Amino acid sequence: MDRPTTNDQRPPAKDHFLTVVDFIVIGGGVAGLRAAIGLAAGRVLILTKAGPAEGNTGYAQGGIAAALGEDDSPSLHAADTLRAGDGLCDEDAVRVLAGEGPRYVGELLEWGARFDRDERGRPALGREAVHSVRRVLHAGDATGREIGRVLWDRVRALSTVDVVDHALVTDLVISGGSVEGVRFFDREGRLQEARAPRTLLATGGAGQVFRETTNPAVATGDGIALAYHAGARIADLEFVQFHPTALKKEGAPRFLISEAIRGEGARLVNRDQEPFMTRYHPDADLAPRDIVARSIVREAERNGPVYLTLRHLDEAYVRRRFPTIHEMCRGAGLDLARDLIPVGPAAHYIMGGVDADEWGRTSLAGLYAAGEVACTGVHGANRLASNSLLEGLVFGARAAAAMQERAHPAALKADRIVARGSWLAIRGHASAPDREPAGGTPELSAAARRDLMWQRAGLFRTHTGLQTALAVLERAESQPFDAGVEGRRMRNLVTVATLIARAALRREESRGGHFREDFPARDDRAWRVHVVDQLERT
Repeated sequence: MDRPTTNDQRPPAKDHFLTVVDFIVIGGGVAGLRAAIGLAAGRVLILTKAGPAEGNTGYAQGGIAAALGEDDSPSLHAADTLRAGDGLCDEDAVRVLAGEGPRYVGELLEWGARFDRDERGRPALGREAVHSVRRVLHAGDATGREIGRVLWDRVRALSTVDVVDHALVTDLVISGGSVEGVRFFDREGRLQEARAPRTLLATGGAGQVFRETTNPAVATGDGIALAYHAGARIADLEFVQFHPTALKKEGAPRFLISEAIRGEGARLVNRDQEPFMTRYHPDADLAPRDIVARSIVREAERNGPVYLTLRHLDEAYVRRRFPTIHEMCRGAGLDLARDLIPVGPAAHYIMGGVDADEWGRTSLAGLYAAGEVACTGVHGANRLASNSLLEGLVFGARAAAAMQERAHPAALKADRIVARGSWLAIRGHASAPDREPAGGTPELSAAARRDLMWQRAGLFRTHTGLQTALAVLERAESQPFDAGVEGRRMRNLVTVATLIARAALRREESRGGHFREDFPARDDRAWRVHVVDQLERT
């Protein structure tokens, strides 16, 4: 067997500690916790970047979708998911999600999840954009927090599961082409190593790449960067979902205002208090998220600020149904039920990620991925609202099942194109970007790089803007990073930002969350494919 190495091949430090377990789970959100529950027959080590409630799971307001209603079915849920995905969903993955969703949501109910109930005592079902029926279960407007509570309670009762919080994983340990563990800094900054024949990435998203985001501070794309530097395939990172409605008030922090609000009748209005969404899409306020987000920006350019209004709804119902959002608005000096709430888009969800099959297997043996960090293709180019928590449950459980079998890498599907090296000229019509814009590229702070991504690789993208962003990012990526915790975090952010900008420049069409002003049409003939980036390891 080859001598085990890490990505950067550094020798162990003097304060190096080694732990050996059966399974490693990186991440403490819904996907990682559900996987850990399924793996509890062996010894499991969960590594979380912060505390138990700091990931994207705890910030998920709207709900979890599952075909539980009398007028619903998995096939209808699958059809809505495919429609939202704008022609790029992996249909096998969608069938798994919609077909197995009721089973795993039912499991949450059996474990004591306190979802809201209707007058007959059944789970109350809400509706959100692109859903053709009511199918979204919710626990007030803090559904992710409630699901996290249930899963953490289950995990804490398992004697075979150990949790290390405030751990930053720096590298995957690779031996003979297979992942056999990780290296990480603990909360005291000591370098540690954990070994296991199976490792699951469940690290969530990367919203902190952008200046405006609904994501918590820990969402820095660590899992994607870890996998990429280890040589795993990364797919579809051009597809970033920008949520249409984050609070946009001067001096107040940005926070998500759930799509469930519009599902219950809230309206988007302009400065003249005129509903405007019918000008942009026949589904008006319940149009797909990417369309609503771009429409808000266009309307703001045309006629000034955009607002959400719930004034026409019953005040008591609004405050009872959305207590968390009501309190957050109060903290910003606004009354959710009576005031016009200023809103604008913010980076919310990454549809792309570590290329994975329907069992969470990646292109590296021994490495698995589930939840937002993974790209099974289930979301295509645009995620259907409230499918993210369901994705974590279903594919977290399936990854746990696969991790207890013989380890082998996922096969590359026929609709994938592998872009090896730093650039691939797809079908001969995309040219490599200029290395630097005219005048050279000055050094930028972390905040300036996030601003650059928002301005150049956000909702509206162009060849020139993406070239500018990529030149800055590739220069930053080529610089040495500090070997400590902060340096590793910065490396991960720069890596993921570079991959997003590169993928967005490469895809010369508009589809779902990816919009090119210079290529505004969807092009199925050339671009109905998933493009995979992979670092060639020497």
